[in-house]
Amino acid sequence: MADQSSKNTANPSEEIDLGQLFKLIGHAFSRLFRGFLRVFLYVKKRIIVLAVLGIVGLLAGYGLSQILTKKHEIEVIVKPNLESKNYLYDVIDEIQANIDANDTAFFSQLGLQLNNLKGYEIAIEPVSDKNVEQEGEIEFLELLQKFENTGMIADVLRAEVLNRTSLIHRISIWYKDSEKGPEFARKVVDYINSNEFFRQLVNVNTSNATEHITENEKLMEQIDLIIANYSERMAQQQLQTGDGRILLDTEERVNITGLFDLKNSLIRDTERKKLELLEQREPITIINFGRPHQVNKAFFTKKIVLVPTLLIILFLLIDLVRYLNRKAGELAKAK
Repeated sequence: MADQSSKNTANPSEEIDLGQLFKLIGHAFSRLFRGFLRVFLYVKKRIIVLAVLGIVGLLAGYGLSQILTKKHEIEVIVKPNLESKNYLYDVIDEIQANIDANDTAFFSQLGLQLNNLKGYEIAIEPVSDKNVEQEGEIEFLELLQKFENTGMIADVLRAEVLNRTSLIHRISIWYKDSEKGPEFARKVVDYINSNEFFRQLVNVNTSNATEHITENEKLMEQIDLIIANYSERMAQQQLQTGDGRILLDTEERVNITGLFDLKNSLIRDTERKKLELLEQREPITIINFGRPHQVNKAFFTKKIVLVPTLLIILFLLIDLVRYLNRKAGELAKAK
């Protein structure tokens, strides 16, 4: 009986606590609703003024967007050769410094007659994707496992090292003059590739690669001749040892398998040199010279939206200051 009476006395207090909680929640929702009504009434009273400000702002923003010159951009994808990456970044900084200094004499030496460099800008950044790089590393490791016990692993490693040390970069050029802008971009890129030191390196590298290809072709001709003589002797004499070697009249042993391996390595080396000649014609290889396009800005940065937004915010701030001033006056009178 005592336990039952204690339970009965505990229930009313719990019901009171729950009732108070629901009352607090009800009051909170009531205040929120009253606040929403006040905002609604405020907007309703001033809807005409806000609408007029919005329309005027839209018209003003549209007019400014038509009057002001729009900015254009050209993107050039490049690949530095012969350790010219640091030079590439330094020369871009040099060009931007001359733009900031409005040094028209510097650009006149490049064949650009510009009275004002305002609106021109140039920047560079590497073209890379971290997700793609991680996936590429996994694929590279799997590829190495496949060639683990073969002689091709050196070629795979060399190709991978070249890919990782020869990054592709994006040069971005901005301008406002749609007539002189494309010429400016072309002249600037030509200036970047005009470095005498790196051009000499390209010439020497081209000469070395050409000689290398010529020597490889001579060696392959000699190997073909030896193999042809071997085939002729096989047809005539039918002489072959059990270890894959033949015995010629001069008692010299020739490893035919080694000759084929040597020829294949010469072919691969010649292919690499031909690609090198194709890719390294200039200190900076131009992979893609983009076409001019207008710079697209974010929605709220456009003047057609920015102007009406600023007008409405300014009106609300003025109205808030008036309200606070009126309340301050009422408090002063009450005292």
